[in-house]
Amino acid sequence: QVQLAESGGGLVQTGGSLRLSCGATSGSFNSYAIGWFRQAPGKEREFVAAINWSSRDMPYADSVRGRFTISRDNAKNMVYLQMNSLKPEDTGVYYCNAGYQLSDNYYTYDFWGQGTQVTVSS
Repeated sequence: QVQLAESGGGLVQTGGSLRLSCGATSGSFNSYAIGWFRQAPGKEREFVAAINWSSRDMPYADSVRGRFTISRDNAKNMVYLQMNSLKPEDTGVYYCNAGYQLSDNYYTYDFWGQGTQVTVSS
């Protein structure tokens, strides 16, 4: 069992940057794949990026590829999402998840954080 907590969200202007962090508040997620998902008001939760335990595989959603970078530091039990060139459509609550399978489907993940709000103003 692992408990996750996200941080780093906030309000930023179009073109700005934010770095989200996901840490394990209990347990260790070093052997898990970690995925980032986001949900905008009135919309379905959507995949953003994921990373496997060894950082070898890092799939991205087409909408963020080239702008966002996912990384992890297993020694610190942390995963990061560096978000550059932010757009208003990136606005939403961002969630990190841990699971045994690297996937773009949030149903395959076993543990969820509470989310952090990202708002990009135009």
